Amino acid sequence: MTSTHAFWLAGRQATGEDTFDVTSPWDGHLVGKAAVPTEAQVEEAVAAAYAVRDEFAATPAHVRAAALDHVSRRLAERTEEIARLISAENGKPIKWARGEVGRAVSVFRFAAEEARRHNGGDGQRLDTDAGGQGRLALTRRFPKGVVLGIAPFNFPLNLCAHKVAPAIAVGAPIILKPAPATPLSGLILGELLAETDLPAGSWSILTVPNDRMPALVRDERLPVISFTGSDKVGYAIMDSVPRKHCTLELGGNGAAVVLGDWASDEDLDWAATRIATFSNYQGGQSCISVQRVIADASVYDRLLPRVVAAVEAQVTGDPNDDKTDVGPLVSEDAAKRVESWVTEAVAAGASLLTGGRRDGATYAPTVLADVPADVTIACEEVFGPVLTVQKVNGETEAFEAVNSSKFGLQAGIFTHDLQTAFRAHRALEVGGVVIGDVPSYRADQMPYGGVKQSGVGREGVRFAMDDYTYERVLVLTGLAL
Repeated sequence: MTSTHAFWLAGRQATGEDTFDVTSPWDGHLVGKAAVPTEAQVEEAVAAAYAVRDEFAATPAHVRAAALDHVSRRLAERTEEIARLISAENGKPIKWARGEVGRAVSVFRFAAEEARRHNGGDGQRLDTDAGGQGRLALTRRFPKGVVLGIAPFNFPLNLCAHKVAPAIAVGAPIILKPAPATPLSGLILGELLAETDLPAGSWSILTVPNDRMPALVRDERLPVISFTGSDKVGYAIMDSVPRKHCTLELGGNGAAVVLGDWASDEDLDWAATRIATFSNYQGGQSCISVQRVIADASVYDRLLPRVVAAVEAQVTGDPNDDKTDVGPLVSEDAAKRVESWVTEAVAAGASLLTGGRRDGATYAPTVLADVPADVTIACEEVFGPVLTVQKVNGETEAFEAVNSSKFGLQAGIFTHDLQTAFRAHRALEVGGVVIGDVPSYRADQMPYGGVKQSGVGREGVRFAMDDYTYERVLVLTGLAL
């Protein structure tokens, strides 16, 4: 008999009146059932978080840091179990799922470290003007209030960690909503947090259906919203609550640029391997997966067959198999959408070089060339295992191609030239530029986020902590400085 996974209400387990099924996108088997909180239970969680906000903000740093350290250790101890759960409910190949658990271990460790040194206060002399003689300013950061964290399905543990860990580190109560397709990985965090001494009400994990979220988003007791997901939903949230503080990480269509100086056989083999791997990892369901390859004309003809061969070498199949590189998408509907976009592009004149086949929720790793600029797959985030390849003449044209997108999350530039690297950093309208590799690199402690329609604000533990807090100045008077 399949067990029902309780949600977490103000630090304790709870079940509602309803449940929903969580099924594997690989073979459709029932992974588990998740309990749905009632409206009264949601109200209880919000009221508890609001009531405890001052107490939690005043909690000593060592208490918050100890709780975060505990979660980090327990995640590490349960890596294989949790990775199997991620793979089951998400369809992510097990080797990528293990990597996700490892990243979450780091996120909580980083948060524990930052909790010990964040908010210590910065002093500033004010006697630089005569009117400030005998005065000193001390600036500290304080939580803006309760955080509503809304996480996506593609990294069902680590992106929950990126909401929860920074909030705990600064003493901001958090209500986390995992994605309906993948709630069980997020609920695991509740098991580990319940083993700590954090105040009741300082955290809740609520499996609220999407159609009940607008009321929660509008609740004035939740002044901070951290959302990761589609641009359509993210901007709808922001537009509905213009006076709230919103951090939106909304995805992109990441470009990998291969310039003319990246020309040796070794260089091109490396680029092709990295492009193939990171256009297809997580089934392409990553905001910074490689969707566009922009290659200088001087290397294009040598790079393209290497990319196709490397993509065809990707192993597609059972996500439980250690050898599998590419598993299913999160649902059959998601795979059908990708299929329709590829069909549209080919009908408009694109060349299908490999892939283009769907089997249930699985879509074969696909490469397209000669893609018209106005088709959907050239303009939107495909969120599937598909990449397009484009020929350009020179650095300027390559950078213009990157910037032609409405998105601006990250870009990867394959070049050996340091001056080119700095020109890319200045010219590209993105939140991050990766030199010598694909755009898919993310260290969980660095600032992460985009520009244009890729969102507002930054994740990354310390940067999210700053985002959840504000500066408050204390002026001391009558001092002998």
